[in-house]
Amino acid sequence: MGVGVEAAHVDGKDNAGKTKSGRKKKGVMSEDAGCWIRLNIMGGCISSRTKMDTSVNDACANHENKSANEGSRDQPTPPIVSGSTITSNSESSSSTPKLGEDMKLASQLRKFTFNELKLATRNFRPETLLGEGGFGCVFKGWIEENGTAPVKPGTGLTVAVKTLNQDGLQGHKEWLAEVNFLGELLHPNLVKLIGYCIEDDQRLLVYEFMSRGSLENHLFRKGSLPLPWPTRMKIALEAAKGLAFLHEEAERPVIYRDFKTSNILLDMDYNAKLSDFGLAKDGPEGDKTHVSTRVMGTYGYAAPEYVMTGHLTSKSDVYSFGVVLLEMLTGRRSMDKNQPNGEHNLVEWARPYLGERRSFYRLVDPRLEGHFSIKGAQKVAQLAQRCLSRDPKVRPLMSEVVEAVKPLLNLKDMASSSYFFQSMQAQRAVAQLNSSNSRNRLKAQASFPRNGQQQPVRSLSIGAHASPYRQSPKPDDRQMP
Repeated sequence: MGVGVEAAHVDGKDNAGKTKSGRKKKGVMSEDAGCWIRLNIMGGCISSRTKMDTSVNDACANHENKSANEGSRDQPTPPIVSGSTITSNSESSSSTPKLGEDMKLASQLRKFTFNELKLATRNFRPETLLGEGGFGCVFKGWIEENGTAPVKPGTGLTVAVKTLNQDGLQGHKEWLAEVNFLGELLHPNLVKLIGYCIEDDQRLLVYEFMSRGSLENHLFRKGSLPLPWPTRMKIALEAAKGLAFLHEEAERPVIYRDFKTSNILLDMDYNAKLSDFGLAKDGPEGDKTHVSTRVMGTYGYAAPEYVMTGHLTSKSDVYSFGVVLLEMLTGRRSMDKNQPNGEHNLVEWARPYLGERRSFYRLVDPRLEGHFSIKGAQKVAQLAQRCLSRDPKVRPLMSEVVEAVKPLLNLKDMASSSYFFQSMQAQRAVAQLNSSNSRNRLKAQASFPRNGQQQPVRSLSIGAHASPYRQSPKPDDRQMP
């Protein structure tokens, strides 16, 4: 979700209360009580279906209709067995919020009133709508640099205001997860949470605004210029650093669980930050090897062992990183029904070519037109292969991924100057021409009459292919149906 190029200046923001890892100390109501505000959300404050502001609902509805027509969004993770879900004690499928749900808020987060955010977004006007996800709609707004008061558009601090989709328990759980994780996790490659609003039934979050939007848009939006190879490597490195921090540097390990191109946001300088922590989970600690949880995420990115068993580990995120790395290499979506038959699933199509020194060329995004490092692309293909291993134990740690990507940023061996690449491109062009001519000849031959009888015209049209999904999903359908 799009959430500021401007740095978010938070009142009282300093290094107090943080560990070396960048995660603030966990608050227990003792000497550190000043670092945290501890609230109990009672049932009366969490109506599962209330009217927010009609302007919010209208703007979201309009965006939802537009998104449904695009047909190019991420797909929800499919059920393992029809009608069944995997549920742990920590994630009940109850349809109503728990009474006394505990929420922890870092004291440096700003507390907004609903009216302040309504004015900051110009009454949630449609033109301020940045996008929509499973959580709700996100609007662009303007507030004071160091306060909560709304200011004139184009002045003060630009922010992204995320609203809660009030359809029940899941939206509220994701709201709590966002606050609890981003309220205490600080890192250059995680989107900054500036503040929140909890007023009656309203639940909103305020983030720094990321002016260039998501990696998804830059890779796949029609009409957009192709991302240069060095920029792709820079984004891959910074996204890897974000995951490595969550897995290995935070005070308690965190599993992101929803790593994908739409959740990697870019600022004006193409610095990458992870957003949307609604599905994040605390990782296993002590002698535990995994977290058992309900299967949630996005189809095409979720690790196969997690989909099959509900066992979540940091290696589940590593698999998702491998998928995104493959998307950056190929310029293809993880799941795309518009691709030829047998190529809908990016990972399954690409897997045979990842370990081949010469065949990997056919994986590289053709829009780059040879403006990529040969050695760099080979290393990316090899790294993606390791991350996508069917055996989770074989997948690398994210810190190892960071070290593997670092050297790829400054390679200058462009494929466009390679004789082999030029020869391969020429062969590909001849093959495409021959294929086209062959189809035209078959059509022409089929149209000639035989024995005085008109024969039907035969076509080599590909036609509709079997698809893993039947309709265009909402932008962030992440829960198993």
